[in-house]
Amino acid sequence: MNKSESKYFNTALRMDEALIELLEEKELEYITVKEICQRAGVNRSTFYLHYETVADLVNETAKMINQRFLSYFPRQKEELLRCMDSREPGDLILVTQEYLLPYLRFIRDNKRVYRAAFRTPGGMQNDQRYEGLKRYILRPILARFAIPEAYQPYYIAYYVEGIMAIVKEWLRKDRSDEVEAVARIIEACVRPKGGYEM
Repeated sequence: MNKSESKYFNTALRMDEALIELLEEKELEYITVKEICQRAGVNRSTFYLHYETVADLVNETAKMINQRFLSYFPRQKEELLRCMDSREPGDLILVTQEYLLPYLRFIRDNKRVYRAAFRTPGGMQNDQRYEGLKRYILRPILARFAIPEAYQPYYIAYYVEGIMAIVKEWLRKDRSDEVEAVARIIEACVRPKGGYEM
């Protein structure tokens, strides 16, 4: 990456971060280009050099967040997708420490992103971000467990929204509990074994 590319990238990253900060404070439709520029320390012409609209910035920010998120799962994602059809059903349960710990570490390290996403789910494109998870991982797993396709949306809603409810509570408590404790709580809620295990 040459110096001008690096400067362009850093400026775009500052605008991504400025948008995330502003989304923690207000709804997307009330965020202006002027506010983004002030927060990012750039002028309006720089903004328009990168984007045509705030929606373009939102799209780029969502992609950046997804790339960050996937970087926490380098091995699991490829391995899981590669052997989805050949794995035993018991190995397809994703509510385990192996999958929860990287997910919760990402949330811990990117709490502003999640607070903004919970505050304005449409603005951060939450539905689109989870579409790949639903289509490529959750639906095939549910099919392997012989869950009728018509009922799969209920299972997916429970899985995604239930975990999100725990994450929201954890963020509300400013992540005062350790990642490992929250992972055990999620596991116990989804697959109870007769009590919380330390």
